[in-house]
Amino acid sequence: MKSFCLALLAATLLAGCNSAPTTGSGETAATSAAALLTPGPWRGELATQGQAIPFLFEVKTEAGKPVVYLLNKGLNGEERLRCDEISAAGDSATIKLHVFDAALVVRADGKNKLKGVWVKYDSKTPYRVPLTAAAGEQPLFKGSKANGTPFAGTWKTEFKDETGKTYPAVGIFKQTDGGVTGTFLTTTGDYRYLAGQADGSTMRLSTFDGGHGFLFIGKLAAGTPTSLSGDYYSGKTGHETWTATLDPTAKLPDADTLTYLKKGESRLNFTFPSIEDKGRSISPTDAKYKGKVVVLQIMGSWCPNCMDETGYLVPWYEQNKARGVEIIGLGYERSSDYQQAASRLLKMKDRYKVGYDLAVGGVSNKDSVAASLPQLAKFLGFPTTIFLDKKGVVRSIRTGFSGPGTGQYYEDEKAHFNRIVDKLLKE
Repeated sequence: MKSFCLALLAATLLAGCNSAPTTGSGETAATSAAALLTPGPWRGELATQGQAIPFLFEVKTEAGKPVVYLLNKGLNGEERLRCDEISAAGDSATIKLHVFDAALVVRADGKNKLKGVWVKYDSKTPYRVPLTAAAGEQPLFKGSKANGTPFAGTWKTEFKDETGKTYPAVGIFKQTDGGVTGTFLTTTGDYRYLAGQADGSTMRLSTFDGGHGFLFIGKLAAGTPTSLSGDYYSGKTGHETWTATLDPTAKLPDADTLTYLKKGESRLNFTFPSIEDKGRSISPTDAKYKGKVVVLQIMGSWCPNCMDETGYLVPWYEQNKARGVEIIGLGYERSSDYQQAASRLLKMKDRYKVGYDLAVGGVSNKDSVAASLPQLAKFLGFPTTIFLDKKGVVRSIRTGFSGPGTGQYYEDEKAHFNRIVDKLLKE
């Protein structure tokens, strides 16, 4: 109900005071939305913090209705995020964005052009970011391209937020004829698929997955092709600065050492409600998990790295569950209300066809995780993956997940996961 009301309000603001929107349904709504969304490639821009965050998407007609695919390119090819929940209200269309509690609310702005807002419903205060879009094949970033500037390679990176707090990262980039793809890895995950261009001594990269819009700008120091500094813009207000030095040996702290159990603890004791039924509890001591290796996925539907991990775990589980392994997803959501939290996790379950158990763990912050899993020490972020042996003893805790946008790091992540599970299954 919250998402519908906010979407309707946004549509009302777009439509103007003289046209009261009426919610379309069935064929009428599909026809109205289709009139706005011309099939084919599109380029959009989010206008925020004095910057433009560009993104590409494609509109297709499926079963007589428009479907939007958000497109992101990275080191390992292209990601296509399917957005098929599209409705009409007045002269506007609302495009719900994949698993996220967010939407694009748009109306026509001339032939094959749109204007509107990106609405984030799950923020503490729901906010809107203006956007424009135009149909047709277009580059992600407009402007000239300079081919000779070397941004490719591995970069030892440090980010600094507006309070002065810093955190380490590793930048990995590929470059072809001025086009750049890559990502930044951090201790809690990666910034997923980033793409853009090199223009002179400046590199610009962006991504938009529906729940997150990022822009990275990096400039080479004068006469020093091994030193970068720049800005990172996120959503409506997020801003950090960063510096980087070309370093092929750059790496992050060991992800298996960052989160651990408190002294004297060896197990996790919890009982959380299932997302399907608040009255049905899920606990690692349940008979279903007895004598099996159990993987605990601490995650949230709002978390892009959790989305990547879920995309890996779902087919892995179907292929391996007969070996005596189970997965429990512990969801920490933006809302403290069980029904709202469960509904977001149910949407993620449906979108990814999750076959393992999901439970509502709490609210999406470190304090909530610490309170609900008091045996853990120094919980850092989402996702965190915990491996239990056949006796229910915690044997390994891994912080973060390097997803498919990280290239070889993703292959290494999968191999590491399988080594741990294989070892525990053999015991």
